[in-house]
Amino acid sequence: MAVPKQKQSHSRTTKRRSTHKAHVPATNACPQCHSPRLPHRVCPNCGSYKGREVVSVSDQLD
Repeated sequence: MAVPKQKQSHSRTTKRRSTHKAHVPATNACPQCHSPRLPHRVCPNCGSYKGREVVSVSDQLD
C-alpha cells in the first residue's frame, strides 16, 4: 500500500483543494422568449429548442 514519506504542507493542500469550489451554472438567453435557460436544454418558459417548439407549454402546466 502506498504511504507518503513526508507530511504534505498546508500550502500544497490548499493549492490542490482550490479547484473544489462550487460554481454558478451557466445560463443563456432563450432566442424565442429571452428568458434565462441552461445551455443545450429546452426552454422551461416557451418549450422551444433550436428555434422550434419541442414541448407545448400547456403540457408543462399540468
